[in-house]
Amino acid sequence: MKPTFSVSLSRIIKDFSLEVVATAEPPEEIQVSATEVNRPGLQLGGYFAFFDNTRLQIIGKSEHSFLEEMESEARDQRIFDFFETKPPAVIVTRGLEIFPAMLTAAERSHVTLLRTSESTSSFMASLIAFLNLHLAPRITRHGVLVEVYGEGILILGESGVGKSETAIELVKRGHRLIADDAVEIRRVSSKSLVGTAPDNIRHFIELRGIGIINASRIFGVGAVKLTEKIDMVLNLEPWDSTKVYDRMGLENQTTEILDLKVPSLTIPVKPGRNLAVIIEVAAMNNRQKKMGYNAAQDLLDRIGMSDSSQPQQDGWQLRVF
Repeated sequence: MKPTFSVSLSRIIKDFSLEVVATAEPPEEIQVSATEVNRPGLQLGGYFAFFDNTRLQIIGKSEHSFLEEMESEARDQRIFDFFETKPPAVIVTRGLEIFPAMLTAAERSHVTLLRTSESTSSFMASLIAFLNLHLAPRITRHGVLVEVYGEGILILGESGVGKSETAIELVKRGHRLIADDAVEIRRVSSKSLVGTAPDNIRHFIELRGIGIINASRIFGVGAVKLTEKIDMVLNLEPWDSTKVYDRMGLENQTTEILDLKVPSLTIPVKPGRNLAVIIEVAAMNNRQKKMGYNAAQDLLDRIGMSDSSQPQQDGWQLRVF
């Protein structure tokens, strides 16, 4: 069974500067676990089939106008019936007037009633993005996450292979560190992974022989970043002379994380190889591929070997240069 995550209502109130109109219990004790939100037009009309009371409920101008046009007795009954479903919170947008029945129903049903001055559409878009991020499925991987030329690069490998040292070199070259040692990865959409560092070790790096350093203190706040989308995975491994490594780059390697396939490369490590420069080139090449240009395919086209049936890994093909 997949784990479920939640975010406290107090965090939502703080991040969106919501006005607390009524609450029966401390907002920090109320947990929201649904990424979807709901505009309860049908429910205020009396239809509750398939209604999910775990969602935050948003009352905008349309719902408010619908209630205004009803007779007071019928309106009060619809509001009481709606609040009796006990959603995590009801949020009124556009700074609209709070009906007296809402206050009474909120107190009677122990439901938190909130209000914002933002328009309904923009508030819902921001709230859904917030919930998708904070309630996303997540895992923690041992590695380093850096931003190189705008590309999020997740560096994986065994302990001692040189991940942290490479990250330091990249930071010195003007790139940014997101996480070292432990990378918390969240699946924020059906196509996107976002990585960050756990709060207690954010921006700290362990360098064997030196110890723990704080990258933001040594290199400045411009050298670090809180989160970054993961565009590519680089697996560092000690050079194995018996292994055949990809020399052309035509193979589309991927690494699966949270059921999403991310482009990946295996980089052999040995003395004399400048990993920082290699990673910079890998980041730029990955961006070119996303823009539709593949250098390896272009080369094969130029020398008349674009037929996929031709051998592509023999070293003599590159030595013509």
